[in-house]
Amino acid sequence: MKRRCPCTDLTLNNAVAMTPDQFKTELIGLLPRLRRFALSLTRSGPDADDLLQDACAAALQKWEQYDPAQPLDRWMFRIVRNMWISEIRKRKTRQGEGQIPAEEAAELRTEDTAADDLTARQVRGKVENLDQDLAQPLLLVCAEGYSYREVAELLSIPIGTVMSRIHRARKLLISSLSEVEQVAK
Repeated sequence: MKRRCPCTDLTLNNAVAMTPDQFKTELIGLLPRLRRFALSLTRSGPDADDLLQDACAAALQKWEQYDPAQPLDRWMFRIVRNMWISEIRKRKTRQGEGQIPAEEAAELRTEDTAADDLTARQVRGKVENLDQDLAQPLLLVCAEGYSYREVAELLSIPIGTVMSRIHRARKLLISSLSEVEQVAK
């Protein structure tokens, strides 16, 4: 099946159409990654669950708009992010919705040892205390494995901005974790 790309005058081969069941199966496989991303945005387990549920409902309603030639995870991450931005705008209007402290979050825990658990809590707390503009690209690259270019497309920002934000986030994390180590000694 061929289609014309509206932004250029090229004809593209369209990927094989996806059935609703195939779409649902792929979506279910993405749920753990989508929840981590939602949690990084909301910084609250219940809010992340609500956001993820709303995003999945929207995706299932509009599954026919999904282009199988593109990765589903990018499409879903964009839906989750856009829905969160809308929610933030609504909250600013309503005033007063809060966040839970980073120490109480249930994600990014290890089961290895007490020291590993403590380190994971410290890192998670430091990442969650970062400005959202720094935390999002850092988590997408370091935790989700996206390339800088993919993160730039996903967040609709230049690749240089992605690299700059990740560099700043890493420097801030290293600095704050070094302070924690020196205090512990």
